[in-house]
Amino acid sequence: MERAIFAGGCFWCMVQPFEEMEGVLSVRSGYTGGHVENPTYEQVCSKTTGHTEAVEIIFDPEKISYEDLVELYWQQTDPTDAFGQFQDRGDSYRPVIFYFDETQKATAEASKARLAASARFSDPIVTTIEPASTFYEAEEYHQDFYKKDPFRYMLSSKLRHDFLERTWK
Repeated sequence: MERAIFAGGCFWCMVQPFEEMEGVLSVRSGYTGGHVENPTYEQVCSKTTGHTEAVEIIFDPEKISYEDLVELYWQQTDPTDAFGQFQDRGDSYRPVIFYFDETQKATAEASKARLAASARFSDPIVTTIEPASTFYEAEEYHQDFYKKDPFRYMLSSKLRHDFLERTWK
Protein backbone atom coordinates (compact mmCIF):
# COMPACT_ATOMS: atom_id res chain seq x y z
CA MET A 1 0.00 0.00 0.00
CA GLU A 2 1.07 3.58 -0.62
CA ARG A 3 0.05 6.99 0.67
CA ALA A 4 -0.86 10.25 -1.00
CA ILE A 5 -1.78 13.56 0.63
CA PHE A 6 -3.63 16.30 -1.20
CA ALA A 7 -4.92 19.66 -0.03
CA GLY A 8 -7.58 21.34 -2.09
CA GLY A 9 -9.76 23.50 0.09
CA CYS A 10 -12.29 22.05 2.48
CA PHE A 11 -11.40 18.45 3.18
CA TRP A 12 -15.10 17.52 3.27
CA CYS A 13 -15.21 18.03 -0.50
CA MET A 14 -12.06 16.07 -1.25
CA VAL A 15 -13.08 12.71 0.23
CA GLN A 16 -15.84 11.36 -1.99
CA PRO A 17 -14.12 11.57 -5.41
CA PHE A 18 -11.09 9.63 -4.17
CA GLU A 19 -13.05 7.21 -2.02
CA GLU A 20 -15.04 6.11 -5.06
CA MET A 21 -11.94 5.06 -7.02
CA GLU A 22 -11.14 1.37 -7.30
CA GLY A 23 -7.89 0.67 -5.50
CA VAL A 24 -8.35 3.41 -2.90
CA LEU A 25 -8.53 1.71 0.49
CA SER A 26 -9.15 4.73 2.72
CA VAL A 27 -9.47 8.49 2.64
CA ARG A 28 -9.09 10.40 5.89
CA SER A 29 -9.56 14.12 6.49
CA GLY A 30 -6.90 15.92 8.46
CA TYR A 31 -4.31 18.64 8.79
CA THR A 32 -0.72 18.85 7.60
CA GLY A 33 2.10 21.21 6.74
CA GLY A 34 2.08 23.28 9.92
CA HIS A 35 4.07 23.66 13.11
CA VAL A 36 1.53 22.73 15.81
CA GLU A 37 1.38 19.10 16.94
CA ASN A 38 -2.04 17.44 17.07
CA PRO A 39 -3.98 20.54 16.01
CA THR A 40 -7.72 20.81 16.47
CA TYR A 41 -10.12 22.10 13.86
CA GLU A 42 -10.56 25.29 15.87
CA GLN A 43 -6.80 25.85 15.98
CA VAL A 44 -6.43 25.30 12.24
CA CYS A 45 -9.34 27.69 11.58
CA SER A 46 -7.56 30.33 13.70
CA LYS A 47 -4.90 30.48 10.95
CA THR A 48 -2.09 30.26 13.53
CA THR A 49 -0.93 26.66 13.06
CA GLY A 50 0.43 26.78 9.51
CA HIS A 51 -1.60 23.66 8.71
CA THR A 52 -3.81 23.16 5.69
CA GLU A 53 -6.85 20.93 5.49
CA ALA A 54 -5.96 17.83 3.49
CA VAL A 55 -6.88 14.24 2.76
CA GLU A 56 -4.65 11.24 3.27
CA ILE A 57 -5.28 8.49 0.76
CA ILE A 58 -4.14 4.91 1.24
CA PHE A 59 -4.14 3.11 -2.10
CA ASP A 60 -3.09 -0.09 -3.79
CA PRO A 61 -0.65 0.89 -6.58
CA GLU A 62 -1.44 -2.35 -8.40
CA LYS A 63 -5.05 -1.15 -8.85
CA ILE A 64 -4.63 2.61 -9.17
CA SER A 65 -1.50 4.61 -9.83
CA TYR A 66 -0.29 7.70 -8.03
CA GLU A 67 -0.42 9.44 -11.41
CA ASP A 68 -4.14 8.61 -11.69
CA LEU A 69 -4.72 10.08 -8.23
CA VAL A 70 -2.90 13.27 -9.20
CA GLU A 71 -4.99 13.57 -12.36
CA LEU A 72 -8.16 13.18 -10.28
CA TYR A 73 -6.82 15.76 -7.82
CA TRP A 74 -6.63 18.44 -10.53
CA GLN A 75 -10.27 17.79 -11.35
CA GLN A 76 -11.29 18.57 -7.74
CA THR A 77 -9.61 21.96 -7.37
CA ASP A 78 -9.05 25.35 -8.91
CA PRO A 79 -5.29 25.10 -9.45
CA THR A 80 -5.10 28.82 -10.30
CA ASP A 81 -6.18 29.99 -6.82
CA ALA A 82 -3.34 30.02 -4.28
CA PHE A 83 -5.37 31.74 -1.56
CA GLY A 84 -8.01 29.10 -0.91
CA GLN A 85 -10.57 27.16 -2.84
CA PHE A 86 -14.00 28.38 -3.81
CA GLN A 87 -15.79 29.80 -0.75
CA ASP A 88 -13.01 28.65 1.60
CA ARG A 89 -10.37 31.35 1.85
CA GLY A 90 -7.00 31.50 3.54
CA ASP A 91 -3.79 29.54 3.90
CA SER A 92 -5.48 26.57 5.57
CA TYR A 93 -7.37 25.97 2.30
CA ARG A 94 -4.50 26.40 -0.17
CA PRO A 95 -4.00 23.78 -2.90
CA VAL A 96 -0.99 21.52 -2.31
CA ILE A 97 0.20 18.16 -3.54
CA PHE A 98 2.34 16.68 -0.77
CA TYR A 99 4.85 14.04 -1.88
CA PHE A 100 6.52 11.23 0.05
CA ASP A 101 9.41 10.46 -2.29
CA GLU A 102 11.17 11.66 -5.41
CA THR A 103 8.97 9.50 -7.65
CA GLN A 104 5.80 11.12 -6.33
CA LYS A 105 7.42 14.55 -6.65
CA ALA A 106 8.43 13.93 -10.28
CA THR A 107 4.98 12.56 -11.11
CA ALA A 108 3.25 15.59 -9.58
CA GLU A 109 5.61 18.06 -11.30
CA ALA A 110 5.17 16.39 -14.70
CA SER A 111 1.40 16.38 -14.28
CA LYS A 112 1.39 20.04 -13.28
CA ALA A 113 3.51 20.90 -16.34
CA ARG A 114 1.10 19.01 -18.62
CA LEU A 115 -1.87 20.85 -17.10
CA ALA A 116 -0.14 24.21 -17.57
CA ALA A 117 0.72 23.36 -21.18
CA SER A 118 -2.85 22.27 -21.92
CA ALA A 119 -4.11 25.87 -21.77
CA ARG A 120 -7.24 24.64 -19.97
CA PHE A 121 -6.74 27.59 -17.61
CA SER A 122 -5.83 31.10 -18.71
CA ASP A 123 -4.21 31.90 -15.33
CA PRO A 124 -1.02 30.21 -14.11
CA ILE A 125 -1.19 26.90 -12.21
CA VAL A 126 -0.19 27.90 -8.67
CA THR A 127 -0.78 24.66 -6.76
CA THR A 128 2.39 23.93 -4.82
CA ILE A 129 4.19 20.60 -4.63
CA GLU A 130 5.76 20.13 -1.20
CA PRO A 131 7.35 17.37 0.88
CA ALA A 132 4.85 15.55 3.09
CA SER A 133 5.06 16.07 6.81
CA THR A 134 3.10 14.63 9.69
CA PHE A 135 -0.57 14.13 8.86
CA TYR A 136 -2.92 14.63 11.80
CA GLU A 137 -6.36 13.10 11.42
CA ALA A 138 -9.22 15.52 11.90
CA GLU A 139 -11.86 14.94 14.51
CA GLU A 140 -14.22 12.03 13.83
CA TYR A 141 -17.18 14.28 12.99
CA HIS A 142 -15.20 15.49 9.92
CA GLN A 143 -14.60 11.98 8.59
CA ASP A 144 -16.92 10.90 5.73
CA PHE A 145 -18.84 14.14 6.16
CA TYR A 146 -20.58 13.77 2.81
CA LYS A 147 -22.22 10.59 4.17
CA LYS A 148 -22.98 11.96 7.65
CA ASP A 149 -24.58 15.24 6.59
CA PRO A 150 -25.39 15.09 2.86
CA PHE A 151 -27.50 18.25 2.84
CA ARG A 152 -24.84 20.41 4.49
CA TYR A 153 -22.20 18.81 2.27
CA MET A 154 -24.26 19.67 -0.82
CA LEU A 155 -24.57 23.30 0.31
CA SER A 156 -20.89 23.64 1.19
CA SER A 157 -19.70 22.09 -2.07
CA LYS A 158 -22.02 23.84 -4.54
CA LEU A 159 -19.50 26.45 -5.75
CA ARG A 160 -16.85 23.76 -6.19
CA HIS A 161 -19.16 21.46 -8.14
CA ASP A 162 -20.38 24.31 -10.36
CA PHE A 163 -16.78 25.30 -11.17
CA LEU A 164 -15.72 21.71 -11.83
CA GLU A 165 -18.70 21.12 -14.09
CA ARG A 166 -17.81 24.19 -16.19
CA THR A 167 -14.09 23.42 -16.26
CA TRP A 168 -13.84 19.65 -16.74
CA LYS A 169 -16.99 18.53 -18.54
